[in-house]
Amino acid sequence: MDKIPLTRAGHTALNDELKQLKSVERPAVIRAIAEAREHGDLSENAEYHAAREKQGFIETRIKELEAIIGRADVIDPEKMSGSIKFGATVELVDEDTDEERTYQIVGEPEADITNGKLNIASPLARALIGKEEGDSVEVRTPGGEKSYEVLSVAYK
Repeated sequence: MDKIPLTRAGHTALNDELKQLKSVERPAVIRAIAEAREHGDLSENAEYHAAREKQGFIETRIKELEAIIGRADVIDPEKMSGSIKFGATVELVDEDTDEERTYQIVGEPEADITNGKLNIASPLARALIGKEEGDSVEVRTPGGEKSYEVLSVAYK
């Protein structure tokens, strides 16, 4: 099995989510199922079916998180420096629009583009790997070719 790269913060967040699911969400849905069963006929009991569906989602997410955490390769970006690699926080400027953006390159399980967490497998992250401050990067995106300049690279 392949290791899954995660930042220390991403690993902590996944562990916290797992603890929340196991200690709060799972017991709450079990109680909801028990209450719904007390109402009688299960075939027409919408609360029972909704609780069972939610239980299925919770159990699936627990298994998914346990698998990710079990295969995690935790990388501490603060111990790194130099050119862009996993864990780097990169400030870019779009050479066409002059729009500045900041991303941290992270593993897939913690990627969230709206919060500036860029999946290492994304075209932009792959193009950035190995680059340094001042370098230009050409990226083929679904919206066409984009050109960025690397303004800064930090490891926090």
